[in-house]
Amino acid sequence: MSTTFSDTIAGPVLGVTSSLSGRCWQWRSGEDRVAFGIAQRLELPEIVGRLLAGRGVGIEAAADFLQPTLRVLLPDPSCLIDMDVAADRLAQAALGSETVAVFGDYDVDGACSSALMVRFLRGLGCVVHHHVPDRILEGYGPNQPALAGLVARGAGLIVCVDCGTAAAMALSGVAGQAEVIVLDHHKAEGLPPAILATVNPNRLDCSSGLTSLCAAGVAFMTAIATVRALRRLGFFAGRPEPDLIELLDLVALATVCDVMPLTGLNRALVCQGLKVMARRTRPGITALLEVAQAREKLNAATCGFALGPRINAGGRISEADLGLRLLLTEDRVEALALAERLDAVNRQRQDVEAGIMEAAMRSAEAQVTAGQAVVLVAGEGWHPGVVGIVAGRIKERFNRPACVAGIAGGLGKGSGRSVAGLDLGAAVIAACQAGILETGGGHAMAAGFSVRAERVEDFRAFLNDRLVAASALPGAADLTVEATFTVAGATIDLARHLERLAPFGAGNEEPTLVLHRARVVRADRVGREANTIRAFVEGEGGGLRLKAMLFRAREGGLADALLARGNGVPLHLAGHLRAEEWNGSVSPCFVIVDGAVA
Repeated sequence: MSTTFSDTIAGPVLGVTSSLSGRCWQWRSGEDRVAFGIAQRLELPEIVGRLLAGRGVGIEAAADFLQPTLRVLLPDPSCLIDMDVAADRLAQAALGSETVAVFGDYDVDGACSSALMVRFLRGLGCVVHHHVPDRILEGYGPNQPALAGLVARGAGLIVCVDCGTAAAMALSGVAGQAEVIVLDHHKAEGLPPAILATVNPNRLDCSSGLTSLCAAGVAFMTAIATVRALRRLGFFAGRPEPDLIELLDLVALATVCDVMPLTGLNRALVCQGLKVMARRTRPGITALLEVAQAREKLNAATCGFALGPRINAGGRISEADLGLRLLLTEDRVEALALAERLDAVNRQRQDVEAGIMEAAMRSAEAQVTAGQAVVLVAGEGWHPGVVGIVAGRIKERFNRPACVAGIAGGLGKGSGRSVAGLDLGAAVIAACQAGILETGGGHAMAAGFSVRAERVEDFRAFLNDRLVAASALPGAADLTVEATFTVAGATIDLARHLERLAPFGAGNEEPTLVLHRARVVRADRVGREANTIRAFVEGEGGGLRLKAMLFRAREGGLADALLARGNGVPLHLAGHLRAEEWNGSVSPCFVIVDGAVA
């Protein structure tokens, strides 16, 4: 196999400084000594050693990276501040068969962490009620009417999951009526609420180092600590302990969909969780996989692209608790009915999104052309449930921080997405503190806010001043490449070696390789909306033909070059090599993400 790595050539990959999508191709760097050491110690192919070294994986850590286990990577839950207090109180609730309420959130992490705690506590004998706030009517996080409703139903303990860290005022409303535990991961601006326990690795005073856990990960750690507390109290003397491993499918789904780094503990949680998911023992997930027609081997992409958008759809534009109800049901008939409803809602969400996207993109392009550092677009009647998706697409298209808001009744509710190195959350919080926004918060890469319509231009000016460095960014983000190879080198064996680094996602992106001087011999648009291009390519000397796919293939640039078969000129094609299984056979397939004229 003819393969080139970054140490053998200097400068941009194959000299590509502006690809067909305007990107510069840069090598991923890695230490040769570490790469060779990994390959030699673990008896791996050289390319696997290089890919690991390029990801900052050392020789000693390589084995655990490739085969992550909870036995090695799971820390003592007590390292999280307030964990022991929370676990002891939950243990007492189990001992007394108390009535407990779980207050969740309407996204995937919220649904998964809520389902995890509801099932866990019910399994211990508690009576458990749950509430997910309506995005439009209630907004994010605990609110006093909902909390009062849970107390009225008999809850003496309320567990807030994936929310609550910034809800001190709302939570104070049930003081003296119910105790409150918060299991969250959102960044805190100051002191935690004055409640029984706030378990959050992103508390300013928490030194656990587990800042990359999602809420479902925090909830799983809490379940471990609670079982440990109950074991000490003799609770399991006459009953079996709960099988916590069976909860890991929920943790894996939440971790991927909340875009947490797939490194360290998260990598072990997702790897083990995907194995649990593959057993298809949870009726809701099984039904959703069937509705999504996800028949291939389960992986992180299944979570991120098949399951996640459908679970999210309910909270975006329909019933906020649809996803939670799906994950909780034990009835397969009900599970299928709920999955079909979520699938229909997701299609509706796509229609709503499409109705906003075109206008938002036109406005964004005008702002970028005018030299704006940050894109801020707002529209009357735009649904706030989809503005985050639109912001993400604008950010991808223009390589700029992007905020999108829907305005109703003079108030805009919006969401923003940023690029690496520019902290959008801090800018939004600062705008809120400056009195420009009604509400606002978030983290480096994403934020949410509300703004009066008359202050939108003030907010735009504030963002452009605060994030002025974005104006120097290129029109498209650089593409990091790890190796170049020929069509003849695109073998099933190589694809299988690359698979060893999975699961892929944030913090562990799928390796991007470049097919060197490939000739397109056939290309057609396929799919229901003809937005996918299926091509076949071969080397300059002919011979082996390789199937290649380009998804979300909009008009222009790369799509046109493929359909024109490169106008007879070979192309460098960047993308991901995968082993495609179909009807019992396996063949290599190349998923294209970019291209350049050779």
